[in-house]
Amino acid sequence: MRLVLLGPPGAGKGTQAKQLEEELRIPQIASGDLLRAAVRNKTPLGLEAKRYMDQGTLVPDDLVIKLIEQRLADPDAKKGFILDGFPRTLAQAEALREMLERNHQAIDLVLALVVPDQEIIKRISGRRTCKNCGAMYHTIFDPPRNVGLCNKCNGELYQRDDDAEDTVKMRLEVYDTQTRPLLSYYQDRGLLRRIEGVGSLDDIRKRIKTAIGEGGKQA
Repeated sequence: MRLVLLGPPGAGKGTQAKQLEEELRIPQIASGDLLRAAVRNKTPLGLEAKRYMDQGTLVPDDLVIKLIEQRLADPDAKKGFILDGFPRTLAQAEALREMLERNHQAIDLVLALVVPDQEIIKRISGRRTCKNCGAMYHTIFDPPRNVGLCNKCNGELYQRDDDAEDTVKMRLEVYDTQTRPLLSYYQDRGLLRRIEGVGSLDDIRKRIKTAIGEGGKQA
């Protein structure tokens, strides 16, 4: 099965994608993870992408498309995949369609997590990341035992530049103008299912499983 997860930043796409990865035994492919790895490794693409990520704007399509195309060529993606954070623009969606058509493949279902903006801001601006091991916490939902220190390695926790509240608001504006049009794009193709993204993780997971079981009927 080839799935796409859509939704604003902080909607919970990564969390649900990891669960689906285990249940469906197909890889989660997160564009954000691919980009952060490129930034961390200081590759030419990563250095270029960092300028956009720090500002809360979208990384240019051509950079992201190259990363995704390379990843989809890996053997573990042959039987299916879960795309998390890609496509984010209509141009990326068309590029994805062309990529798959070259291999006689197509997207089976698009799941869109729907979460109010104020909930998104609360979720993201409270995130804290360990400088040493990368473990993540939340000041409200999952605080560390000791303020500012990682439970696992006692490393210092910090707020990533793209998690600051002002940047989150800008990211939501970008989502509204550049990514939200994908909902209509995929609905017109009969692939879209809207999923309420507020509630317990189990409740959201059940809604997703129901949508998958229904085989991609329009919402």
